[in-house]
Amino acid sequence: MNISRRALLAFTTAAAAAVASGLPALAQDKGTVGISMPTKSSARWIADGNSMVEQFTAAGYGTDLQYAEDDIPNQLAQIENMITKGVKVLVIAAIDGTTLSNALDNAKAAGITVIAYDRLIRDSGSVDYYATFDNFKVGVQQATSLVEGLKERFPDTKPWNVELFGGSPDDNNAFFFYNGAMSVLQPMIDSGDIVIPSGQMGMDVVGTLRWDGAVAQARMDNLLSANYGDKVLNGVLSPYDGLSIGILSSVKGVGYGSGDLKMPVVTGQDAEVPSVKSIIAGEQYSTIFKDTRNLAGVTVKMVDAILSGGTPEINDTTTYDNGVKVIPSYLLESQPVNVTNYEEILVGSGYYTADQLK
Repeated sequence: MNISRRALLAFTTAAAAAVASGLPALAQDKGTVGISMPTKSSARWIADGNSMVEQFTAAGYGTDLQYAEDDIPNQLAQIENMITKGVKVLVIAAIDGTTLSNALDNAKAAGITVIAYDRLIRDSGSVDYYATFDNFKVGVQQATSLVEGLKERFPDTKPWNVELFGGSPDDNNAFFFYNGAMSVLQPMIDSGDIVIPSGQMGMDVVGTLRWDGAVAQARMDNLLSANYGDKVLNGVLSPYDGLSIGILSSVKGVGYGSGDLKMPVVTGQDAEVPSVKSIIAGEQYSTIFKDTRNLAGVTVKMVDAILSGGTPEINDTTTYDNGVKVIPSYLLESQPVNVTNYEEILVGSGYYTADQLK
């Protein structure tokens, strides 16, 4: 069947309008995929949602994209609504990966495949697959970058004074990031090359609920006032750019980055525009780039294989035990970014334009 350019343009315009209005994108021949994202407060999740809608639409699927704004009952209600509307597959980035068991059991009973997206969904046997990055390696990359920055910025200082921040304790990834980072930092703490003046270590102490930058800024304020009267802060392990911006606001507020007081080395993750601009300005030291276009692409291929009666490509069958079973997973690679390579990695790949980073 031949389709005219005018008809194709009309369809594409209607689909785009549906996405922009928050309505499900028009279903094509292959059915509708439900996409549940945690929040629009992070540019990263907006990019994920947009990439998936674009790529699912190109592959012949309709999409129902919903953002829960970090409200767990809202996410549950959105998922239940997608199940009722008869989506073929659910792609879920959970707010709290332990709260969805009943909804996912309903999805399984309805014959709906469930893919955990970037964040592992725990305590449920109704999760079929997991698409994510190598989260332990992300933590290793963050800590490695932190150490490189300490050597570069404070070559004549040892031991280095460092503070640790973790992600949200209800996000399984936060533990992988922290454990990966500590696989690098703990030997240096044990040898005395790094000290933690506050003594605060472990995810039960350093975790930051909902990845909230304001919470991180307040904690950094308290750490500085309680532990750095006669000490200089050299570095901060931050697992996410939104926390990094809050941490940087705190340290700048007490004079770091002015006069002879150098900025501490602060890491990050997700290569969000404010943090990339901060890196260019010499404030934040580094971030970790996770190309959401590639993660969306892997997810689309998973769905296409499943709904075609095949088996999706996976590359990990051992790492991600959700408390009920090991979830077959596809892990992507991430890239450390700093002032020396941001143009090549972020602009060169087309992820951002040069103008967006000015």
